[in-house]
Amino acid sequence: MADRTIEARDQHPLRRYSNVAVTFHWLTVALVLFQLWLGFSFADLAQGPRRTDLFTWHRTIGAVILLVAIARLTYRLMNPPPPYPPELPAWERAAGTWNHRLFYLLLIAIPIGGLLAVSGHTEGPTITLLGGVQIPKVPGISKDFGELAANIHVLAVWLLILLMALHVAAALKHQFIDRNRAAGRMPPFRDPVDEPVVIGQGSAARSED
Repeated sequence: MADRTIEARDQHPLRRYSNVAVTFHWLTVALVLFQLWLGFSFADLAQGPRRTDLFTWHRTIGAVILLVAIARLTYRLMNPPPPYPPELPAWERAAGTWNHRLFYLLLIAIPIGGLLAVSGHTEGPTITLLGGVQIPKVPGISKDFGELAANIHVLAVWLLILLMALHVAAALKHQFIDRNRAAGRMPPFRDPVDEPVVIGQGSAARSED
């Protein structure tokens, strides 16, 4: 069965992601970059108030990323992304689609892995976030299982960093080297053809079809 998400359609003007999807995209970028900074910052610190504060921030941002990822995935399933332009080769369309799928998987799995890791080292039934917010820990998680979850969590983070690097490299390649129209699907990147673009996702797209 053909994967319809990698099919291309001739477009004049080019169709781009909706404003909601663009907001989700750049909000996710900001949250993930901040979370990476937090994670690398507290990891090598000795036990103390500074490490505790950064770890509380790390737990909180992880919870926010999970909620945003679920909301973003829900929106995407209800509002399929705009089609690729045919100027993008089929192998790049397939790579881009699977890159996005792995992104969603990791953006959900990494916070869950972190929750499992913290649950294995937390006394009591809840985990504390910023502002004293309490969320339930996963019951029945041993310290050994928590350590395993933490190790997998770290490996998944490195995989996410690799995917981000590939994603950024592809976007820059499409915009500045290939001058491929696929770049214009995500603002603020522009269609190299320099034609006006239209929203090709959500209610705006349905009203045009």
